[in-house]
Amino acid sequence: MARKKLKKAKKAKLPLAYKPLGFALGWASGALAGLAFRKTWMAVRHEEDAPDALDRDRGWGEILLAAAVQGALFAMARSLADRTGAKAVERSTGVWPSADKGGRD
Repeated sequence: MARKKLKKAKKAKLPLAYKPLGFALGWASGALAGLAFRKTWMAVRHEEDAPDALDRDRGWGEILLAAAVQGALFAMARSLADRTGAKAVERSTGVWPSADKGGRD
């Protein structure tokens, strides 16, 4: 009975304890995704600067392509960091760091 209560208390505190680790992993993954996007854009378009929505001299297709590539890389990096962090926490503590079965949103 006491063991069950201890495990439940541990499970309740773990999502809060995971937040700083998740933040650090998210920050690092964002930085890596930014670097990957710059390298990818250079390989695809042979340009150093990718367009953004306010570039007057760029067309819609180029702006939307850059946004789609950037979004895909950031989403992939964030998911990789989240999953890697969660698996590491589970391996080290035996408890999954998310209190519910849903996603981050």
